[in-house]
Amino acid sequence: MVKIELKTTLERFRQFIILNTCRSFIPPGYLKDPSIFPERDLSQGLIYVEAVSKIDLEKIRDIRFVKVAEVLGVIYRSKSGNTDLKWRQIKGVIGKVVGEASPNSIVNLIESGVLPKSSIKKMLEQFTQESVGEGNMDERILNNKSSSDSFKGELDN
Repeated sequence: MVKIELKTTLERFRQFIILNTCRSFIPPGYLKDPSIFPERDLSQGLIYVEAVSKIDLEKIRDIRFVKVAEVLGVIYRSKSGNTDLKWRQIKGVIGKVVGEASPNSIVNLIESGVLPKSSIKKMLEQFTQESVGEGNMDERILNNKSSSDSFKGELDN
């Protein structure tokens, strides 16, 4: 697994969770509404949203959809246990994602915009320049410095 530590918006992390869990069956209205999140019980791979206000909407398959306000944090653990990520609010809708991600989750982190392709390119360039004996890719931390720079304007507001 790959260690992750980066800044991103809540909406990007929400899109990642949807891609990983319920994209094929989430109602279109829920998909478009940034205040609606999927949640799931621990037995199926935990998805939990910590928010000031939370209202249950409906359950489809093993996913419970909730309408939230003022999200403080989100916990995502895959069914397989290979991905364990936490988003914690820094300021407003900007937060920090920390944890470990499987290869499939890395793809969905890129697709959702949580992990910029430029970060992957930099990591791969660094990895190929180092000798194979110095460590493996799974032990590296993906650290998204460029993403935090792009949010400076949002953080100042």
